[in-house]
Amino acid sequence: MAQLIPIPHPLSDQLVEVIAQRFRVLGEPMRIRLLDTLRDGEATVQELQEATGASQQNVSKHLGVLLNAGVVSREKDGNHSRYSIADESVFALCEQVCGGLRRQVAELEALLDGGEGR
Repeated sequence: MAQLIPIPHPLSDQLVEVIAQRFRVLGEPMRIRLLDTLRDGEATVQELQEATGASQQNVSKHLGVLLNAGVVSREKDGNHSRYSIADESVFALCEQVCGGLRRQVAELEALLDGGEGR
C-alpha cells in the first residue's frame, strides 16, 4: 500500500481546487458504480453497461470523466477498449467514507435504543 504524503496546512487555493475537483469526479453515483464494478478487474464498456444496467452513452460519458481525472485507464483491445482502475486510492477514500457512515449509524442506533425505555 502506498505511503500517505502529508499535505500542507493551511491548504493553498490551488490545492483546495484540485481536491474539490477530485470530490466532484467521485460525487456521481454512476461513477461509484463503475469503479465498484472495475474493482473486480478490467472491463469493456459493454461489460460495464451490462453490470450497471446503464446505457452505453451514459457509461461512456462517466468513463470519460474518470479517464480524464486519471482514476481509470483505457487500453485498446481490437475494436473494444478495456478500462481498469488507475488510481487505487479511490478505494481507500470509499473505505473511509463507509467507515464514517457506519459510525454514524451505530451512534444513531445507540441513541434510538437508549430512548426506547423512556
